[in-house]
Amino acid sequence: MAEPKQARKRPPIAREGWGYLIAFTLLALISAYWEGWIWSAAFAAAALLIAGFFRDPERTPPREPGAVLAPADGRVVAVERLEGGGSAVAIFLSPLDVHINRSPVAGRILCAEHQRGRFLAAYNPECKDVNERNTLDIGTASGENFQVVQIAGVLARRIVTWCRVGDELEAGERFGLIQFGSRTDLHLPPGYAPCIEPGAKVRGGETIVARKRPHPG
Repeated sequence: MAEPKQARKRPPIAREGWGYLIAFTLLALISAYWEGWIWSAAFAAAALLIAGFFRDPERTPPREPGAVLAPADGRVVAVERLEGGGSAVAIFLSPLDVHINRSPVAGRILCAEHQRGRFLAAYNPECKDVNERNTLDIGTASGENFQVVQIAGVLARRIVTWCRVGDELEAGERFGLIQFGSRTDLHLPPGYAPCIEPGAKVRGGETIVARKRPHPG
């Protein structure tokens, strides 16, 4: 029996951060020899910050039927109703949060669309409509469609997505990151009720942000 993807161990730092980390570590070592401890300490501090920015901790997704998981770490900044009966949960990722994005449900990538745009601050309500973003549609085995939107910001100007159309994702599985924070929006289909309030802190792949409504009767 194949090992679940979530059980496979990964390096504690996302691969996109290794180039920065190696560069600043080398600069710290070179500066210690040529420039003295002040520059060396500055570059070493930068290397530690990079390690924090790109950290990739293991998560244990809850196995509650009908549960929808947070697609990112951060703070919930909005919970809204959408046209057609769905809902949206918006999560702000600060530079200190984990920047890895995770699938809210188990399903298949139906569509992946990148859209160029502006780089407004992630706390600006307009950013969800005008900023550069990447949108993933995830279809479940029961035919429901969830949408995750990775939104760039002032500092976070690079969105990374590791999956492609047709890929199967487990609930809580990593699928990308937004370098240096910003915002991730989750669009829920009708029949799902958010169970989180604005201001709440969430952990990607672990915190339940919505549940399927029980069928009447």
